[in-house]
Amino acid sequence: MAGDVALIDRFLEMMAAQLGAARNTISAYRSDLLLASEVLGGRLATADAAAVERLGEEWASLARATVARKSAALRRFFAFLHDEGLRPDDPGRALPKPGIHRPLPKTLSHHDVEQLFLVTAKRLARDPALPADLRNAALLELLYGSGLRATELVSLPRNAIHPDRPFLILKGKGDKERLVPISDRARAAAATWRDHVAAESPHLFPSGKSHISRVRLFQIVRSLGAEAGIPPDRISPHVLRHAFATHLLEGGADLRALQSMLGHADIATTEIYTHVDRARLVALVNERHPLVDAAKPRA
Repeated sequence: MAGDVALIDRFLEMMAAQLGAARNTISAYRSDLLLASEVLGGRLATADAAAVERLGEEWASLARATVARKSAALRRFFAFLHDEGLRPDDPGRALPKPGIHRPLPKTLSHHDVEQLFLVTAKRLARDPALPADLRNAALLELLYGSGLRATELVSLPRNAIHPDRPFLILKGKGDKERLVPISDRARAAAATWRDHVAAESPHLFPSGKSHISRVRLFQIVRSLGAEAGIPPDRISPHVLRHAFATHLLEGGADLRALQSMLGHADIATTEIYTHVDRARLVALVNERHPLVDAAKPRA
């Protein structure tokens, strides 16, 4: 198995250095490849199609998503070995390709979002406004106004958002940088909250010696949702990210631009949001298609 381990390490180094794969991806690939090597007695790198098919049989009882992940890891590993001239063939075709049903993302209606911000506005109307409410308003504005991931949001540096710059540069998954537009409302909310953050704090949303956690953000969003009449199973920081994408697409945003804003490596991930526009597209076809007028009865 030592030979497999050395080649797996080379493959993972390539994934990290050349493709910028995230740490979690590298860890998952390592686990899947080492387990496959163990099943094949340490001869994964030299496995023929029959041996690869045997791996697929070993996975028969696993969930489709798990099989798809394992197949993807091995397929890329075999392609790497072939590209590097370490084996003359690529047995990856013998791996199973289970179809994966990707569930539609949960999202919020425009009314839901309006109610959320109404709750926030009422809290900010207190005199004086509580610092926690100023912080929560900034969190909400940035979640819905920029589509940030929860981890990206809670770990923002104190001076990441400039009052005179309508964007910020983020490092997301795989340490890949992307440009994220920041709405005027979100910049104003962040600036108001920043005035209450200690100048020496490295974080915009500090908590103790670090920043607030994703769990705390989740709790804040659910609490605001409860006040707005939104059931807890329908709202989370990620649902607000989905709402950002969904409502932008409804408003006519370009899919490629949305992909860039969300930080999706594959546009297929962004395309999941096109489901929300089906009703509008059907109405558009019924109203604007050139044959619509031809089908109307003539007076």
